[in-house]
Amino acid sequence: MNLYATLALSLALSMDAFAASVCKGASLFNPSLREAIRTGFIFGIIEAITPIIGWSLGLLASQYIIKWNHWIAFSLLFMLGSQMIYQSYHHAKNNSKPQPIHCHNSFTLITTALATSLDAMAIGVSLAFLQINIIHTAMTIGLMTMIMATLGILLGRYIGPLLGKKAEMIGGVTLIIIGFSIVYQNI
Repeated sequence: MNLYATLALSLALSMDAFAASVCKGASLFNPSLREAIRTGFIFGIIEAITPIIGWSLGLLASQYIIKWNHWIAFSLLFMLGSQMIYQSYHHAKNNSKPQPIHCHNSFTLITTALATSLDAMAIGVSLAFLQINIIHTAMTIGLMTMIMATLGILLGRYIGPLLGKKAEMIGGVTLIIIGFSIVYQNI
């Protein structure tokens, strides 16, 4: 994967964290810079660790299915992207608002970060089949997530849940485009 694909993947994976942070920022009264940085740090660290876990699991199986690696990566990206788009559409159709995060302790932030980083673990599995530098990619994903979650907290109060829904849809579309790009590069 080249630098642009890595940055696009990082941005797509950070959209869930951004959406959650926007909701958290919207539920806080005038969130401080310290709260924003703390949230970004927690989300970023977890988002950097989960693709490494997925990559490790995928690496164990990669020698058996290397011929199908690009299709596996595409399938995972397509399913994750489709799920994100569906969830965004479902929230818009029901005119429901994302659930605000009412508790601001570290346990709640870690739990939310884990929930939003499961897609990064699945991506890590697919990255094992592409034989990329997982440390570089995971660090990029973590840094992008940290930036987006920090911005989400700071902007959440002004942007509100509406952009959170659009951010999730944009993330899903980006994942699908990356999946098609991987297949195209390997045909």
